Amino acid sequence: MSLLRSSGVEFRRVTEPAEFGKVAVLLGGRSSEREVSLMSGQAVLAALERRGVDAHAFDPAGQPLGALVDGSFDRAWVALHGPGGEDGALQGALEWLGLPYTGSGVLGSAIGMDKLRTKQLALANGLATPPFRVLRSAEDCRRATEELGLPLAVKPATQGSSVGMSRVERAGDLAVAWRGAAALDPVVIAEPWIQGQELTVAMLQGEALPAIRIETPRSFYDYQAKYFADDTRYYIPCGLAPDREEALQRAAVGAFRAIGAQGWGRADFMLGADGVPLLLEVNTVPGMTGHSLVPMAARAVGIDFDELVWRVLETSFARELA
Repeated sequence: MSLLRSSGVEFRRVTEPAEFGKVAVLLGGRSSEREVSLMSGQAVLAALERRGVDAHAFDPAGQPLGALVDGSFDRAWVALHGPGGEDGALQGALEWLGLPYTGSGVLGSAIGMDKLRTKQLALANGLATPPFRVLRSAEDCRRATEELGLPLAVKPATQGSSVGMSRVERAGDLAVAWRGAAALDPVVIAEPWIQGQELTVAMLQGEALPAIRIETPRSFYDYQAKYFADDTRYYIPCGLAPDREEALQRAAVGAFRAIGAQGWGRADFMLGADGVPLLLEVNTVPGMTGHSLVPMAARAVGIDFDELVWRVLETSFARELA
């Protein structure tokens, strides 16, 4: 299994759990991904406790962030998914409180949560992404079907875990899908439904881990398939030739750099018929459940779950300079 290192990144290596001090595992929250966040956070908390870290669960839905200061916490392991957790708002509050935290900073988090801005920055940096249209009206829906064809993927710009995403096969159904997505976010994106391989590349401390190929019998890799279904299949090695997998890893590194992401995360791609990796999105706080992809990729290079959680916590000591 190969790893591809991103240049110019330095992370502090920690050998003793006491060096982390008192750690708050931020989990739950109020987003549509609360259920997954609770699962991720509890798994992270258990791993830190097994490694001897003084870690405690902290749910911002039930207490103000100021309680982190009152509780004398030294840093935070961010396991909050979705808006309010990985969109830069939390990261800005933690910086205001002077509390170090894992993963990307305010800018990288905010852009990573915004699929539209991620696409725009990816294109500006020479990375391929599926063509798209922003839907704001019924007229936009009509033009999208004319310009992009059918079927279409319709998704809100600032939701994760495929929340609010749908596949549209008939032109008459597009307006309904748009309105459903717009109930979650006023910015809605339509893309051609790409027929090809779905792959993801995890990033950890500046390294691109081995790619994973995902197959599901469902119409797409939706919320249920990601977190609960037992019929989703994951392939590591992903089946690509070494040079093509390395190109995919380079694209993941490039996507992270383009949006200012740091520390750890995941970049998702589709490979069309021509084999060109098309960036779908960057996830700056991926799931850490039993079905999650980053732990799978880490295991492929000999990093078990507890060590992965430890290394993510090490990212709280560093901020990569642009």
